[in-house]
Amino acid sequence: MGDTPLALHSPEDAIKAGLVLAPEDRKQQGLILSMSVRNNICLPNLPAIARRGILQPRAERLLAEAYKAEMDIRCPSVETTAKLLSGGNQQKVVIAKWLATRPKVLVLDEPTRGIDVGGKAEVHRLMIELASKGVGILMISSELPEVLGMSDRVLVMHEGRLAAEIDRRDATEANIMFYATGQHLHVAEKT
Repeated sequence: MGDTPLALHSPEDAIKAGLVLAPEDRKQQGLILSMSVRNNICLPNLPAIARRGILQPRAERLLAEAYKAEMDIRCPSVETTAKLLSGGNQQKVVIAKWLATRPKVLVLDEPTRGIDVGGKAEVHRLMIELASKGVGILMISSELPEVLGMSDRVLVMHEGRLAAEIDRRDATEANIMFYATGQHLHVAEKT
């Protein structure tokens, strides 16, 4: 990454390059709800917890326990089924499984959608902590207060294209909406 363009042909290529995605719909795309917290965290990390192609139960449990503690995932044990967790804790499991791959960039698509205020605060705290450790965070959010409160830089899209890049100090709801709604195109037409 950095200044080198990536040639990604599969999700595996992206993961190897250090680029991972926590999708918007955690229940359909981010988790296997019928599986345990342990299984969900370990799925993208199988090469790290297998020896000669055979899963190592102790390594699997240690990895899951470490991320349960680090992410403060509230559940009785890592054997708890993911569907039994609150929305905020499910989101933390999705993020944990990708953090275990040691990503360079974590794409978070609507990271706080459908979780309560306490869960949102925890996810925001986690994002700040990860960024301070050097993990690049690309947050996709339709909640303007979240964008304004969490972003160092805001990239505004309009009809599938980049309309503006706004530094944190210049980011306001009015400024973002000016570009998101295409008003900047009308101003450009008049000049």
